[in-house]
Amino acid sequence: MNARAAARRSVEALVSGEWVTTRLEAVSNLIRRYGVNWCRKYSLWPLPFATACCGIELMATGASRYDVARFGAEVMRFSPRQSDLLICAGRVAIKMMPVLQRIYAQMCEPKWVISMGACASTGGVFDTYAVVQGIDHFMPVDVYVPGCPPRPETLIEGIMAIQRIVDREGIRNSQDRQGGYRMTVSASGKDQPRGDRSRQAGE
Repeated sequence: MNARAAARRSVEALVSGEWVTTRLEAVSNLIRRYGVNWCRKYSLWPLPFATACCGIELMATGASRYDVARFGAEVMRFSPRQSDLLICAGRVAIKMMPVLQRIYAQMCEPKWVISMGACASTGGVFDTYAVVQGIDHFMPVDVYVPGCPPRPETLIEGIMAIQRIVDREGIRNSQDRQGGYRMTVSASGKDQPRGDRSRQAGE
């Protein structure tokens, strides 16, 4: 193909819109794949469900010393319709569980759940009939934050684990995730899968 024919082909493609449409679609897909996820992971809207001493550490995480605002998650919302991250901190009584389930159901997709502390994850020292022995029996949990109560650094590591999930998975809703990612974090920054159902994000 000589230069004149190549130029004519380029003009025809430009006039027909083929070339321009293809370029814009590639840019749009690139922004959708990376830009939206990047923005979303730095704009988490947590809903605190604090029932015990873990709530004190949760409040310390939002205060000036630890400053969770550095990770774009400082705006605590107390309306489930304005939140996408549920932080369950503390023990949950059996009679309280329907309330927590309703709050989770009212949150819009995509949404994530952090189980903060031993009581929310396993019941902790409250091995009684009146306390839920792990909220993952009733709702999907994406990240477990161990400790009794966990330090603010560990909770921040849990929020960063959620950010990594958002960055890799994007707007995948909770039903597609089939029970949450069930990752356990530590203050050292290493994510550990939990149990046989655990999965690493993005795999």
